[in-house]
Amino acid sequence: MIITLAISLAFGTLIGSFLNVCIYRIPKHENITTTRSHCMSCGNVIKWYDLVPILSYILLRGKCRFCKAKLSIQYPIIELLNGLLYCLIAAVAGINVQSVLIMALSSVLIVIAVIDWRTYEIPFGLNVFILVLGILRTIFDALNIYEGLVIGEVSAVSSLTVSDHIIGGLCVSGFLLILFFATKGRGIGGGDIKLMAAAGLFLGWKNCILAFVLGCTFGSVIHLIRMRVSKQDHVLAFGPYLAAGIFIASLWGDRIVNAYLSTF
Repeated sequence: MIITLAISLAFGTLIGSFLNVCIYRIPKHENITTTRSHCMSCGNVIKWYDLVPILSYILLRGKCRFCKAKLSIQYPIIELLNGLLYCLIAAVAGINVQSVLIMALSSVLIVIAVIDWRTYEIPFGLNVFILVLGILRTIFDALNIYEGLVIGEVSAVSSLTVSDHIIGGLCVSGFLLILFFATKGRGIGGGDIKLMAAAGLFLGWKNCILAFVLGCTFGSVIHLIRMRVSKQDHVLAFGPYLAAGIFIASLWGDRIVNAYLSTF
């Protein structure tokens, strides 16, 4: 188990390095695959040995090797965060198809959260990526159910049905779409609607509703604290709070929902 967690952590930090590229380049509509990593100040191409997640930042003391410009602390934070999330997912769900999909989901949620926090926009391509993950999980669950029916084991028929996934893609996003038109776009952003549609397909309707409730709760509490601390109004970037709710629902949603329903 320790080896699995260590590999998950290491792999997560490597992916986290790529997430930093996405966070900086996607809002600027720059290529995230062919353009080599370079210093944002002097433009020098960064050598491979300076791209080791977390370690390179520490060895370089947070500065560019060439121009000595200060590097953003975001680099090691995102790398470590993604690595810790991968480690957490492996610890909770093990290593299987579903956990790998949740790892991919958590990575794109990090990118969405940071970009939306800075720009108040959720890039369309990131929502499409989550939609693809949702389609893959729907197919995986459908195959699991089919296999369970064929071998006649009730325990194997425990995955979400295709209808659960489809309703999940429509229930919260449909409500938000109505809110969007009712408020003429002032009550919710189009990116948030697309995010909940894609995430809802991935989560299924119960966990999608849970994710939305959690996101609203986080947003309300943290936003009020920010307003009180800074003594000024803030435009609410809803994406980071929805991302947190989606991640929690993807990993612990079934347990939370079942615990809640058991109280009745």
